[in-house]
Amino acid sequence: MDLSRRELLTRTGQAAAVATAASTLTTGAAEAKPGDDTVTLTQGTNISVTRSRDGRWLAIDLVTAIWVLPSSGGTARKLTDELQDASLPSFGPDGRIAFQSYRDGNYHLYVTDLAGRALTQLTSGKYDHREPAFSPDGTKIAFTSDRGGSYGVHVLEVATRAITQLTGVPDEAAAPQWSPDGRRLIFTVGNAAVDVVTLDGTRERLVTAPAGAQLFGASFGPGGQPSYTLMRPGQADLVLGDRTVVTGQDVFGFAPLWDGDTVLYTADGKIRTFDGRTTRNIPFAATVPVRTPRQHRARTLTGGQVKGIASPVVSRDGTKIAFRALNALHLLSGGRTTKLTDGAYFDSDPDFSPDGTKLLYASDRDGIAQLRVRDLTTGDDRPYAPAPHAQTTPRFSPDGSKVAYVDQDGQVWVADAAGRRQVTPTLFQPGRPTWSADGTVVALAAVKPFSRRFREGTSQVLTVDLVSGELRYTEPMPFRSIATRGDDGPVWSPDGKHLAFVVESVAWVVAVDGKGRFLGAPRQVTREVTDSLAWSGDDAVVYLNNGRLRKSTLDGRTSTVRVGLTWRRPKAPDREVVHVKAYWDGESERLRENVDIVVENGRVQDVRPHRGRADVDASTLTAIPGLIDAHNHWHLRGRAWGARQGNVWLAYGITTVRSPGDPVYQMVETREALAAGTLTGPRFYATGEAVDGSRVYYNFMRPTLSRAQLDLELRRAHELDYDMLKTYVRLPVELQRAAVQRSRVPLSSHYLYPAANIGMNGMEHVGATNRLGYSHTVSRQGRAYSDVVTLFTRSGMSMTPTLFHNRALFAEDTSLVHDERTRVLFPPWEYERYLADANTGGATSSLHVLRGWVEFALAVHRGGGLVICGTDAPLDAPATATHMNLRAMVKFGFTPREALITATRNPAKWLGLPIGSLKPGAPADIAFVSGNPLADIRAAADVRQVMVGGRRHTVADLLKPYQGRQSRVTVQEELPPLPSAENRHWWHEPEWADHACCGH
Repeated sequence: MDLSRRELLTRTGQAAAVATAASTLTTGAAEAKPGDDTVTLTQGTNISVTRSRDGRWLAIDLVTAIWVLPSSGGTARKLTDELQDASLPSFGPDGRIAFQSYRDGNYHLYVTDLAGRALTQLTSGKYDHREPAFSPDGTKIAFTSDRGGSYGVHVLEVATRAITQLTGVPDEAAAPQWSPDGRRLIFTVGNAAVDVVTLDGTRERLVTAPAGAQLFGASFGPGGQPSYTLMRPGQADLVLGDRTVVTGQDVFGFAPLWDGDTVLYTADGKIRTFDGRTTRNIPFAATVPVRTPRQHRARTLTGGQVKGIASPVVSRDGTKIAFRALNALHLLSGGRTTKLTDGAYFDSDPDFSPDGTKLLYASDRDGIAQLRVRDLTTGDDRPYAPAPHAQTTPRFSPDGSKVAYVDQDGQVWVADAAGRRQVTPTLFQPGRPTWSADGTVVALAAVKPFSRRFREGTSQVLTVDLVSGELRYTEPMPFRSIATRGDDGPVWSPDGKHLAFVVESVAWVVAVDGKGRFLGAPRQVTREVTDSLAWSGDDAVVYLNNGRLRKSTLDGRTSTVRVGLTWRRPKAPDREVVHVKAYWDGESERLRENVDIVVENGRVQDVRPHRGRADVDASTLTAIPGLIDAHNHWHLRGRAWGARQGNVWLAYGITTVRSPGDPVYQMVETREALAAGTLTGPRFYATGEAVDGSRVYYNFMRPTLSRAQLDLELRRAHELDYDMLKTYVRLPVELQRAAVQRSRVPLSSHYLYPAANIGMNGMEHVGATNRLGYSHTVSRQGRAYSDVVTLFTRSGMSMTPTLFHNRALFAEDTSLVHDERTRVLFPPWEYERYLADANTGGATSSLHVLRGWVEFALAVHRGGGLVICGTDAPLDAPATATHMNLRAMVKFGFTPREALITATRNPAKWLGLPIGSLKPGAPADIAFVSGNPLADIRAAADVRQVMVGGRRHTVADLLKPYQGRQSRVTVQEELPPLPSAENRHWWHEPEWADHACCGH
C-alpha cells in the first residue's frame, strides 16, 4: 500500500484512480452479443427518453448507460460504459447528447456524440451537477447543482464553461427544461410545485401540488402550458395545463417531450407516444452482459482471541483502560484484565471519572439504558441522574461534576446534581460527546447534509457552547468526513489543546482553542486501520486496529496493548427429545404429524414417529425451521435497545439475523457475545460499516475516496472476519468493482446493475436510497418490469425486499402490535411509536405500493431468482416486521410455503449454511408454533418456544428480564433546555422520523 500517496490524496482531496484490471464491462465500441452470459432487455424500469432535433434518434438511460436507437424503435446501441454510470440524456444540435455521470464519485455533466466517441466532461469538483438540458440553440446547458447551498437551477455556457446560477437557497429544484424560444426554464421545486425562471432571474410559480400529491418532470407543452407528472398513491398521471392527458399507466415522471399535440414519454417499462387518441409503444432491445456471482460460505466462529473490544477509554493518568467485551465491562490495569459487570444485561460505553476511581457507564438492567456509576475500589454501583428516556454514550466533564450523554432521539443532555438539561436539538445519529478542558463546550460528530433533496453530507465536528448557546459545524478537512459518527471522534485531549478524530480510517490530530475552533490543519498520526480513539495523556492516543488494542504517540511511535481475553462457543446440550404435534422440514408441501425431534449436541439427530416418553412435551405445537431475517442493523439503535433485542428476535421465532451494515466493533462484540452464550439471542452474521463514497448520511457508513483507503477497509473486513461486505450508494462503480475483485466474502449493495455484471452477490431493498434519488429497479408507484426481473433471475443475485409498506396491513391486522411480546420487549418509546402507527391503520404506508413490491418479488421468486426476507430493522420493527413481511407476501400472491422459504431456505443458501431446514444433520434452530403456518401464515408468529443450536427458550423466559422493570426508575428533575437546544436546521431530526433508506 502506498501510504505516502494516500496521505497526499487525503490532504489534497483528490480521489486515487483504481488500477485497471481485466474487466467484463462493456463500452460503446464493444457491444455485448446475445448469449448465455448476456441478457436482452426489452423493457426499462424508470428510464427516461430524449429525441434528436432531426427526429431520427432516441436516447434512453438503461442499466446505468446511455443508449441510442432509431426513433421508430429497434436495437439499441450503447454509448457509455458501466464505469461512466450515466443517466438522464438530453439531445442537442448536431446529434450531441448531454448526460449526467457519476464516474468520479460526484455527479458531473458530460457530452458525447452519436458514436459514443467524442466524450467531453463539462463540470468537475466536489459538488454535484445533475439533470442537464441542452438549450434549443445548443449554446447552453441548464442543470441543477448543490454548489450554491441547496439545489438550484444553473446555466452553463458550452463554449466557455461559465456557469450562472438562476435560483438557489432555499430551493430544492429539479430537472429544468427549456422553453422553445430558449428564454425560460421550467422546473419542479421540492416535488411540490412547478416554477418558471427567465435567464435574468425573474421567477413565477405555475403549479402547486394538491394535498397528498407530488410533481415530477416538468416541461413546456403546446402553447407554453406546463406539462408534468402528478403522482398520488396508486396513480401517476401525465398532465398538460389543467388537463390529464395520460392516466391509468405507471408514468415514470421524467420530462415529457411535446411535438404539437403528440407527447413522447416513458411508462410501464416502455417508450411511448400519445397523440390524443392512440398510444403507441416504441420497441427497443438492449443486450447487456451478466455474471453469476461466486458462492461463499459464512464462517461459524468457535472461539479464539477476543476481537470485539467496544468503546475503549483510558483513565486520565493512563494506567487503566475500560471497554465492553463479551457483553460485560472489563478493566485493564497493570497488565491484567478484570470483568466488572455480570453480563446479565447490556452494559456499555464506560468512562472514567477524572480521578480514575469511578466508572460511568450505561446499563439497561432497570429496563432501559440508564447511567450508572461504579466505584472501582468498593464495587458500589448505583444509578446516576435517571431519566425517562435512554441514556447512552456518556462522558464525565473534566471536573467530574457533570455528565453529557445522548438519548434515543439523538438529543444531547447534560446532567449534574441539580438535574438534567437538554443542550442540543434532535440530531441524526450523532456521535459520543467530548468536553473542553474548562467544561464550557461539548463537541461531537454530527452530519451536515449538502441539501434537503439529497440528504448525503459530511460528518463534521459539532461544537456546543453551553454558555453562549452557539452550535458550530466544522469539517475535519475540506469535503471530508469523520470516519463514523460512533467512536471515531472527535475526542478532546485532557489539556484541551487538541481534538483527535479518524478520517479515512486513520487518526488525525488538530490544535484547537478553548471553544474547539481549529488553529491549523490536522496532521496524520497513524498509518494503519484506526478506530475508536481515546486519549492516553496529552501526547498519545489508544485505538483499535482490526481487533487489537494499540497505542500511538503523536509522533507516530506505536505499540500493542495486550488484553488477554479469549472466548469459546459453549458446549451444546447433549440430548433432548421433543414431541411435537407436527413439523415442517423447510421443503415439503405439507406438515408431517405426531413426531419426535431428537436433538443431540446442537443438531437434529433424527425426526421419527412419536414413541414413548419425550423430554419435552410440545404435542400441541408445530415445529418449523427457525426463521432468518436477512436484513437488519443490530446496532443502528443497539445502545437504546440493549439486551432486549436478542430476546425479541427469539420470542418471534427468528433464530438467525444478518446485518448488512453495523458499527464494526459494536457488531463484532455482539457477534462474539452471542456465539459465546454471554448474550441471549439469535445467530448473528454481519458486516461492519458499509463502504460508502464521498458523502454519507447514516452514522455507520465509511466515506471511501481512493483505492488506498479501500485497501484499509478490506483489510479491516478480512481481519475481523466479516461475513459479507456492503457497498453503499455514493461509492463509484470502479471502486465497487475493485471491492468485488479483492473481497473474500460476498458483497451486496443497493444496485442491480452493473452489480449483476461485476460479481455482486445481492441487492438490498426493493428499490432503496441511491445516488440518483430514484430507483432503476422499481418505479415510484412500486412496480418493476421485465428488465429487472430478468436481470435478477439470470444473474443469480439475491434481492432482499424489506417491505416497509407492510404497515398498511395495520388497517386489518394489529395483532402483533398488541402482543405481549411486543409490549414487554420493545423499549417504551419504540412501542409508543409503533402503537401510534397501528392506531392510524398504517396511514403513512401505501397498500398499492406494497402490492407492487410483493408482485415484483414474486415474479423474481417464481422466475427462479433468490428472494431473501429482511426488514431493515430497527428502521422497521425488529421481529414483528419479519412476520408482517411474510403476511404481506401471502396477501399479494405468495403461498405461505413460498413466503416461509424466503425466510428459511433462501437466506441459508445465501449464507452457505445448513440452517433454514429441520432435517437430520441440520443445526437445531427450531421455532415451536401454535397452528399450521403452511395453511395460515399468521401461525408462524404464534411462537411458544424456540431453540437455537439445541438451546431451548420459552417465551416466558425471554419476557421475564423486562417485565415491570421500567416502573422501578425514579427520574431526576428535568431543567429548562439551554438555548443551544433550539432546533435551527431542517436536518436536526431523529433517524426514525423518515425512512430515508427506502425513499426515492
